[in-house]
Amino acid sequence: MMNQEVSAFIENLSQPWQIEVSNQLRQMVHQVIPEAEERIQYKKPHFLKHGHYAAVISPSKDAIAFMIMNSSGLTFPKGFEGPNERKWLKIRKEDTPDYGLLSDLLVQASSTL
Repeated sequence: MMNQEVSAFIENLSQPWQIEVSNQLRQMVHQVIPEAEERIQYKKPHFLKHGHYAAVISPSKDAIAFMIMNSSGLTFPKGFEGPNERKWLKIRKEDTPDYGLLSDLLVQASSTL
């Protein structure tokens, strides 16, 4: 379910590449979690499954961090940061994110929500 606030948030990001990456991440979340609800919380787009946080898009000046929640027990490749229960990948302008990998990790992490 697309939320107008989230759409406006993404459209208002300062750099075109950030808008593009955020939109792709958003579409990916909805493909992986068709019932996902999205909302702006803590000034960032959050995606929920059955009322539990599944993922967050967190923009900064030079990156878009994609956070996968409920990630305890999963194996993450090099490049991911964060504590056991939530991991994020910082995507920068020159990066080519592996959306397939992110989808697989999100499927695993959200399967128990």
